[in-house]
Amino acid sequence: MDGEQEPKVFSNPASAAGVVPPRRQAPEIAIDTRDNPVTWRELAAVGSIVLLADLSLFRGHGYAGCALFFLLAPGLLLAGMKSWHRSVSFWICGAMLILLVAKLLWCGAVLLVFFGFALTVATAMSVLGYPPFVLELIVYASQTIQAGYLGLVQYWRAASRLSPHLPRGGWLNIGLPVAAVFVFGCIFVLANPDLATAFGEGVDWFVSNLRTWLFDRLPTPLEMLFWALVAWVTIGLLRPVVPSALRDREEDVVLAKAVHEPAPLYLPFRNMLVMVIGLFAAYLIFEFATLWFREFPQGFYYSGYAHEGAAWLTIALALATVIISLVFRGSVLCDARLPQLRKLAWAWSLENVLLAFAVYNRLFIYVGFNGMTRMRIVGLFGITAVLVGFIVVLVKIAQNRSFLWLIRRQLWTLSITVFVFALTPLDAIVVGYNVRRILDGDLAPSVQCSVHPISAEGVVLLLPLMECSDDIIREGVAAMLAEREQIVEDRAIHQRREGWTSYQLSDAWVLRDLRADRDAWGSYRDSLKRDEALEAFHEYVYQWY
Repeated sequence: MDGEQEPKVFSNPASAAGVVPPRRQAPEIAIDTRDNPVTWRELAAVGSIVLLADLSLFRGHGYAGCALFFLLAPGLLLAGMKSWHRSVSFWICGAMLILLVAKLLWCGAVLLVFFGFALTVATAMSVLGYPPFVLELIVYASQTIQAGYLGLVQYWRAASRLSPHLPRGGWLNIGLPVAAVFVFGCIFVLANPDLATAFGEGVDWFVSNLRTWLFDRLPTPLEMLFWALVAWVTIGLLRPVVPSALRDREEDVVLAKAVHEPAPLYLPFRNMLVMVIGLFAAYLIFEFATLWFREFPQGFYYSGYAHEGAAWLTIALALATVIISLVFRGSVLCDARLPQLRKLAWAWSLENVLLAFAVYNRLFIYVGFNGMTRMRIVGLFGITAVLVGFIVVLVKIAQNRSFLWLIRRQLWTLSITVFVFALTPLDAIVVGYNVRRILDGDLAPSVQCSVHPISAEGVVLLLPLMECSDDIIREGVAAMLAEREQIVEDRAIHQRREGWTSYQLSDAWVLRDLRADRDAWGSYRDSLKRDEALEAFHEYVYQWY
């Protein structure tokens, strides 16, 4: 029709000619080995770490093997790297690893092994210039899956360059003489019956022992899989494929405040801060009036106030930390009335610090009632972590840091708190404190020696109770030490069978001291008499539970 244009048809010339275009293939992964070539030093580092992991972890039976791995593996990683620099975080991670190794040799725990692997990755991350933030550390560790694969591809492509080769035909210069000597040597041996018999017996002995040696030490499929996994992760740490997000350092930049705009939530935030300041003031007056500077009556509900109540107050402080960090972000930081909001935040912060002191007071009330326990130390660490996290929030507010800056520092606070807790000799503190109070005449902490398990760190500290004036406590502790002596003797035999990887300094210390004083509880080696003394001890001290 007039006025209408025919639609344009675009055709593929190749299709029109009857030629089918070739199918598009996925692009290959291009790996440039010029900037990071494979070296013998790197291969030696990978092989050394695999061997170290096999001897200390796969064939190991305890924490001493783990300690050796965490002590040497970071150094082997550094030896295999092409270049690296010493950052502050590198020295901090190194110091933390040394402390961790010392604790593993003394009295290890699974939590320490977890931190050992994390700190090994953090060390490799630090020497490349990346701060080991917790979330970024997880990302960096996960990239070893891809980086390990790409590194293996590079190793394969570099194999021809690294492998020694003789010129064409050059192998005959060695192979032909060796073959000739072997053939004529066999003929000369066979020509002498006595020599052939002796030689045959020697060959039979060698082959038989070689077969036994090989079968005894032949790696299992699981061990070979372990080797492959360790090599894969090690290559991934030596040749990281670092995500671009890890290079982002914008979290350290102070937020701009050039343009002042009213924040929609300023008034709700201000009113909320005014209300909680009043509420906290009223509660703190009540707290100090009821639980500070007073004598507690008989039957006081210690568990409810000092245990459950302290937990609820810790939750309140943690919730206040979250609220105040959410208030000072986004458009609020660009509001001209920000200084007034900050003054309210400082007032509420002071009340939160007083609330933290109230939690400490409740915990120490419980400790004063019937002694120290592991969980009470956990409570002290918990409230301390929350208080430090709250201080980090105040720094964020004062310096106008971003929310990402805050999250990274809060995760650091939590991780360092758990790490210090893992290093803390809990039972040495608990038992030492309770024993001192018992010897001073306060018998209530003796219940903690009865109802809670005691590790090797605290067993020897029970020995002074052999001089306790209370007969039931003294005899009960003697029965406990007699039972523990048998356990540590069995443990020593088991460790000798397992080898050096299961060695623990604390076990050797306990075994030495208990052997030296074994005459003090010799009468309780009889199991029936020992059980009677332990039952009487448990029933007697339960009155202070």
